[in-house]
Amino acid sequence: MKTLGLIGGMSWESTSEYYRLINQGVRDRLGPKASARLALWSFDFAEIAALQAAGEWHALDALMVDAARRLEAAGAELLLICTNSVHKSAPAIEAASALPLLHIVDPCAAALKADGHARVGLLGTAFTMEQTFYRARLEEQHGLEVLIPEADDRAEVHRVIYEELVAGRIEPSSREAYRGVIARLAARGATAIILGCTEIMLLIGPEDSPVPLYDTTRLHAEAAVMLALA
Repeated sequence: MKTLGLIGGMSWESTSEYYRLINQGVRDRLGPKASARLALWSFDFAEIAALQAAGEWHALDALMVDAARRLEAAGAELLLICTNSVHKSAPAIEAASALPLLHIVDPCAAALKADGHARVGLLGTAFTMEQTFYRARLEEQHGLEVLIPEADDRAEVHRVIYEELVAGRIEPSSREAYRGVIARLAARGATAIILGCTEIMLLIGPEDSPVPLYDTTRLHAEAAVMLALA
């Protein structure tokens, strides 16, 4: 079994899901006493969120590279960034570390294409929805057409993530708001929705959408288990 290196704490609410899903996946494959070999570097998300808000992406790159090096020193053989937005730093990590990085977009795109989806909606932080680092990988490397919500919907999706979900707050009114955003994306032709923030799965599930939901947290964790046991 390979040792997985998790760059987490962004937020710890979703990182705890990675820990659970990866260990459950190993147990399901190897037996009831089995669990994953992993190392975790967990950030103080308050520091990360402040740098994101200030647009200090070079500083974030440096922090992520430092985390990758710490995990390599701890024995990690494969890296995961346990959040979607910070995959903006994936190129910096790949340039600085000899370890392979399992990019969160790739297992999600593979699942979408295997199920025959070509036009998909994307929910996530404003950084993930509006900047190119995430959508370009879906579009240019995987050939998917990506729809993002309109401006007001993007603002509400982002607000709920940073004001509620990272703090473990699950509000029924926010679930209703997300249902409306998803319905509007489906009305525009999205045949599936990417939950492109690792906290969104805490709020909504299949019953909240008229089209299939693709949870990047679960798909990322499942792909990590497969690679760890390959």
